Amino acid sequence: MPNSQQAEKSLLGAIFVNNRAYEKVSEFLRPEHFAYPQHGRIFEACAKLIERGQIADPVTLERFFQVDEQLADIGGATYLKDLAFSAVTVINAGEYGHHIYDLFLKRELIALGEDVVNAAYGGEVDESATDQIEKAEQNLYDLATRGDYEGGFQPFKESVIAAIEIATIAHNRQGGLAGVGTEFNDLDKLLGGLHPSDLLILAGRPGMGKTALATNIAYNAAYSYHDSEGKKGAVVGFFSLEMSAEQLASRILSEQSSISSDRMRKGELANEEFTRLAAASTTLHQLPIFIDDTPALTVSALRTRARRLKRQHNLGLIVVDYLQLIGSSNTSRNDGRVQEVSEITRGLKTLAKELEVPVLALSQLSRAVEQREPPKPQLSDLRESGSIEQDADVVMFIYREQYYLERKEPDQGIKETDEHYQGDKQKWEDRMEKVRGLAELDIAKQRHGPTGKIGMTFNGAFTRFGDLDRRHTPED
Repeated sequence: MPNSQQAEKSLLGAIFVNNRAYEKVSEFLRPEHFAYPQHGRIFEACAKLIERGQIADPVTLERFFQVDEQLADIGGATYLKDLAFSAVTVINAGEYGHHIYDLFLKRELIALGEDVVNAAYGGEVDESATDQIEKAEQNLYDLATRGDYEGGFQPFKESVIAAIEIATIAHNRQGGLAGVGTEFNDLDKLLGGLHPSDLLILAGRPGMGKTALATNIAYNAAYSYHDSEGKKGAVVGFFSLEMSAEQLASRILSEQSSISSDRMRKGELANEEFTRLAAASTTLHQLPIFIDDTPALTVSALRTRARRLKRQHNLGLIVVDYLQLIGSSNTSRNDGRVQEVSEITRGLKTLAKELEVPVLALSQLSRAVEQREPPKPQLSDLRESGSIEQDADVVMFIYREQYYLERKEPDQGIKETDEHYQGDKQKWEDRMEKVRGLAELDIAKQRHGPTGKIGMTFNGAFTRFGDLDRRHTPED
């Protein structure tokens, strides 16, 4: 197996001679990274002493050698002197540490390869080849990220230069979008587009149109990417954990062809409508939208598939419908759902940062919102809201008063000649006329900008949202 006994001895010797050498490797090197277990135990003993503010050298470690039988087998206290003679300078200690760590990763890679081979030969009954591939990809990714030892503090000067570069790019755009465009003017103006590395939460009660708005945004982003060579759009990866890919495609077809998805499903289309539907589908064939409708997908599997799509098709936007349906990769059932959701939101935020794409995740709201009047959502209504609110860069709530008002229609069991009934009926009709076809999108949290409320139009028959022109009614 790949190893270098001399490199390990040289590094330990450098630490003995000058404990500052430990600072060069302490951030990434661990006892288990040494190929020789005895060297790992010596490194661990040095770390304990140095981190307590004591000196680690052959004298202070002599007692440790006397009580450790394994170290006695390689020479005991005498071996310390050999290590000290093998010392390199403090300047080179970091390079030796990286070399030791690199060899550890190679040994882990060999072990991982053996596990993949053995799993493929063995093959559990309930584990398909695809499951094994995803598991191998996840293990490879975990190994790759463990190998990322470049990090830590950076001078403030570098941070300022990076901030100026971002401001320069924004200035050169002359008011253009910083992120992926949604094609909803008011929303793009408030958010500046969907920014790379951001986790955006779109929440609402059932029936508010969360999935409809998400599919509208996905379609608009993909269409812009296809139509304007990616200037404002993006390749879209849509994880639909609730609806099938066919149902999602039907919604987009309905939206673009202005044909009711219900009538499409029932086969009640006239010949002219079917022709219009076929024409709309021709355009949709060319759009870079990829749908994964695997149910109960875990965060790790979602991450693996998103990375693959990024590699193959330059993924630019991820949509997840919806967050509470993602399965937890934690096998323990004692942590509770709050802990599971915390793991999921952290995983989605990490994915957004890793791939440098916006992640738009839909979320359900608790029933507490309907105990208020009016039942407009707020941050505390998010299910398991602590982690969702904390990890999200943007939280948006969708609210349609028409939905609730339709369920408050005056009791038709009362005789229509009843004056009280007539008065209530007229008030209800007047209010319905004012809110029909309207929706409100509340940007309740935005980490990098202002919050606010946006008026939108909504056509339920075609599951289509649109910009609100306040000079005209939605029907106009």
